[in-house]
Amino acid sequence: MVTEHGRLETPVFMPVGTAAAIKGVSPDEARDAGVKIILANTYHLYLRPGHELIEKLGRLHRFMNWSGPILTDSGGFQTLSLSKLRTISASGVTFRSHLDGSTHFLGPEKVMEIQRALGADIIMALDECAPFGADYDYVLASVKLTEQWARQCLEQRKDNGQALFGIVQGGIYPELREMSARGLVSIGFDGYSLGGLSVGEDKATREKVIRSTREFLPEEKPVYLMGVGTPEDIIESVKMGVDMFDCVMPTRNARNGMLFTHKGRLTIKNAGYAGDNSPIEEGCECYTCSNYSRAYLRHLFLSREILAYRLNTIHNLYYYTHLMSGIRQAISEDRLAEFIHGFYAQRINNQEKWQRESLSIQKRKGGR
Repeated sequence: MVTEHGRLETPVFMPVGTAAAIKGVSPDEARDAGVKIILANTYHLYLRPGHELIEKLGRLHRFMNWSGPILTDSGGFQTLSLSKLRTISASGVTFRSHLDGSTHFLGPEKVMEIQRALGADIIMALDECAPFGADYDYVLASVKLTEQWARQCLEQRKDNGQALFGIVQGGIYPELREMSARGLVSIGFDGYSLGGLSVGEDKATREKVIRSTREFLPEEKPVYLMGVGTPEDIIESVKMGVDMFDCVMPTRNARNGMLFTHKGRLTIKNAGYAGDNSPIEEGCECYTCSNYSRAYLRHLFLSREILAYRLNTIHNLYYYTHLMSGIRQAISEDRLAEFIHGFYAQRINNQEKWQRESLSIQKRKGGR
């Protein structure tokens, strides 16, 4: 993908920068960790500090000092998940701010106005995200409304270089996913997003929806799976033809002391790391692993030092970006199946090792 702020190779992972910042790290630290594109949130930036102010101050790239591509979502999901009161009509969504309870309205025209002002490279059409467990009739109406809004967003589009993606909805109903995908493709967008997933459905159901929906989307256009992001989920979704991912997991888990490695997840607060002088992961070249031990990182985390969150986040971002670069290289060399086999083999071996270590510790405690 070629954008005004740089070229993107896919598959790619986008760290979440909700309020125009990746929590815990600077843009330079994110870039050094391999981040190529950042996701920012239309809903949050509209409410605070306001899209007009951001536009006045040079738009989003200058405002947050990020020179690479930026993607902004439409805000449709946030009106569902954060607003205590929302009213949906054919013209848009009326909702209350989660900040102060004030009433606002987002429709296709407003969403496009906000995203133009922010100046993101990739923008989303407004969608209606049906809540998990919604019945068939509700989801059908949601699909129809999402297509109507997508068409109106396309009509409001300006020739300013922004790529516009339509968002496929349809809940867990395959025929409604097909309806939504076919409808959006008939309109024509620069890319297509799979929305309304990772909202409560089980993994098997989610993968079934992704697989069945992907076949109705064009091969030559990027497909973006919204809000799904464990390493395992990414691997399986890439196999099904997904190109773009975002998730708060690498940053949120970092702040909770959960670190990603090729062998699985590592919980840095565990007592076993108190005197461990090794890095988070041997062979990792991130700033954190190149300079700090597990013992030091555990000390920082238990002391609630801000530096702990920063260093943990740097490592997790590096892990994710290098997982994606490994996937891209494997695809280019036609050895994706081999790469995936190695990915799971490391985890299985590590789980067996951890089980043996856990059993050994339990036996020692029993002896005392």
